[in-house]
Amino acid sequence: MNNMRVGTRLGAGFALILLLLALMLVVSVLRLNSASVAVQAMMASPLAKERLLEEQLRNVVAGVTRGKAIAKNADGGLEALFRDEAKASTARGNEIVKALADLPTADSEKPLLEKFNAARKAYLDARDRMMAAKRADKADEANRIYDSEFSVVSPAYVAALTAVLDYQRKVIDEMNQTIAADTARAQFQLEVLGVIAIALGVVLAITLTRSITRPMAQAIELVDAVAEGDLSKRLKVEGRDEIAYLVGSLGKMSSGLTDLVRQVRQASEGIQTASDEMAVGNMDLSARTEQQASSLEETASSMEQLSAAVRHNADSAHQANQLAQNASDVAVQGGEVVGRVVETMKGINDSSRQIGDIIGVIDGIAFQTNILALNAAVEAARAGEQGRGFAVVASEVRSLAGRSAEAAKEIKRLITASVERVEQGTKMVDRAGETMTEVVGSIRRVNDIIGEISSASSEQSSGVAQVGEAVTHIDQATQQNAALVEQMAAAASGLKSQAEQLVKVVATFKLA
Repeated sequence: MNNMRVGTRLGAGFALILLLLALMLVVSVLRLNSASVAVQAMMASPLAKERLLEEQLRNVVAGVTRGKAIAKNADGGLEALFRDEAKASTARGNEIVKALADLPTADSEKPLLEKFNAARKAYLDARDRMMAAKRADKADEANRIYDSEFSVVSPAYVAALTAVLDYQRKVIDEMNQTIAADTARAQFQLEVLGVIAIALGVVLAITLTRSITRPMAQAIELVDAVAEGDLSKRLKVEGRDEIAYLVGSLGKMSSGLTDLVRQVRQASEGIQTASDEMAVGNMDLSARTEQQASSLEETASSMEQLSAAVRHNADSAHQANQLAQNASDVAVQGGEVVGRVVETMKGINDSSRQIGDIIGVIDGIAFQTNILALNAAVEAARAGEQGRGFAVVASEVRSLAGRSAEAAKEIKRLITASVERVEQGTKMVDRAGETMTEVVGSIRRVNDIIGEISSASSEQSSGVAQVGEAVTHIDQATQQNAALVEQMAAAASGLKSQAEQLVKVVATFKLA
């Protein structure tokens, strides 16, 4: 039955019930029509005859009583008193006889009617002769006719009339029994059809109700389960009706929701993992940023020392220039000055090498910062829309790391040049010490060399200023890196909280 549509099932059930009702109506109409025809037939013939015969019997009994009173009464005026009544009774009797003759007559009824007509004729003949004798004042003749004829034919007439009346009553009883039997049969047929209709209606009602309510109950159970977060329930679709289609669609909806929730759960778990990794990376980046800040402090301190050394170098170069001018007079003092210059140049060389080492450390820090920024950008890309802010932060960090690396390279280049010049100055001072005996002849040359040293010192001073600016930029970048790291840490913490909340929400769904 589930393969039929609900409308078809309901239509078929109601059609069957209506068919039984129509059959009951047809049977009722046919039986009522048959009973009506039978009643009409009974009223048209036997019942009409029975009424006419009863009236005739009353007239005859009254006529017999009237005839006896006239015949046996000595009063001759009694006949004249009942004459009109007797004529009216006779006229009515003729009408009744004619009406009986006009009605249908059965073959079994004809002998009774013939006997009735003969008895009536004899009765009327005896009565008329008795009345005529009485009218002629022949009381004895009238009394004789009554005793010998009228008293004989009147009972016979009454008996014949009663026989016809009994026959009509018998026919009426038989027809009444037939009508009652037909009515009882019709009632039985209607009762049987009614019981069948009721039973069929109950069966159809139960069957149709179960075929509709059971799938609906399953559908409601599935919807309630989905509403409670249980997506593991599955329904078996039976039939091809509208409810089966509904149950199937609900099953597809539940399967789709299951796949969707499973994907969301996997994505949320991935986001949670990524946020955990980002948190760990941010902690590492924060630690390295702190290390970089500490290194920058050391670099700043070294730069102060380098600046002091450069200033001292410039002062020494100035003094050397003055001493060179007076070299011929203070040759001994010039040797001492040359020794001091040698020591100073060695110090400058050592300081330059230390600055080179520090710049190497700064370059390494910038490289590590760049790597961390690249890792942060990759993790932000994995996070999707939630990691867009992290991608911007990582890009800024990477840019600052690049700028730090470029500044470090520039500083390294300047320090290398300074070291080279210092080494050249050292060699020249050594040579000047070795050729101190030629100072007088080479004073001009020494003066030129001292001028070059002064120029180199000026360049060193400019380079140191540039290094200071670079260190300042690196320090600013480090501060910005620290701020960005804090922002990334806060964003990672927020993303982690959202991921945990999303995982908890998705975990409420029960999957198959």
